Amino acid sequence: MAARASLAIVNGEEGPSVCVCVARLLLLCLLCSFSLVAGTVLDQLIQRVEDRYNKAQTLAVSFEEDYSLLGHTRPPEEGTLTLRKKGKMRWDYRRPAGKLFLSDGKSAFLYTSGDNRVEKVPLKDTEDMRAPMAFLLGRLDLKKEFSNFGVRDGEGGTWLTGSAKSDRLPYKEVEMLIGPEGQIRKLKILGRDESLLSFSFKDERVNLPVDDRIFQFEIPAGAEVVDAVEFKSQEK
Repeated sequence: MAARASLAIVNGEEGPSVCVCVARLLLLCLLCSFSLVAGTVLDQLIQRVEDRYNKAQTLAVSFEEDYSLLGHTRPPEEGTLTLRKKGKMRWDYRRPAGKLFLSDGKSAFLYTSGDNRVEKVPLKDTEDMRAPMAFLLGRLDLKKEFSNFGVRDGEGGTWLTGSAKSDRLPYKEVEMLIGPEGQIRKLKILGRDESLLSFSFKDERVNLPVDDRIFQFEIPAGAEVVDAVEFKSQEK
């Protein structure tokens, strides 16, 4: 009787057939293999990016910048970004002319020549989504900062996506188009307010001599200076 029951199970009368079991096992193996391959591609991609930028002392690159919020877009902007360890950066804008965003490693400054106005805020407190770029050199640890990674093919490279681990950051998701040598060619930053800040980078130069004095902000004559932290506290 037991033998007949076993035969019935094998023949599919009371359970899955041998073919179905084998098919399920093969599917499981394929899924495991795909997961391992995807993990390997992701790890290799992250390693290339971190090796490139963590070994760099300085970086200069041309950028184009686009910003939109709830369907409203502002005119495209462009200029040159210069970075230096640790936490120093300078965004010189050609369009609009006279705009400057600068970090000396401790404070961030935003200057607009049109109204001759300077906004100053401690770098650690700023919500400006350009600020994280200051830590690109020497301190990049993507798995520490992001989770829920994804990888997909893109034109001229591979897209790497990730979600911010901390909800205290002004952004919640990032997408990076990574070139063959680990260079970031495009960057999209999704803010918690559903804003989208996008950059396209080209002509990247690593470890060029950079005068440290360009990261020292000098307040233009007659400029209005606003402490952004104090200003926000007064608004509350």
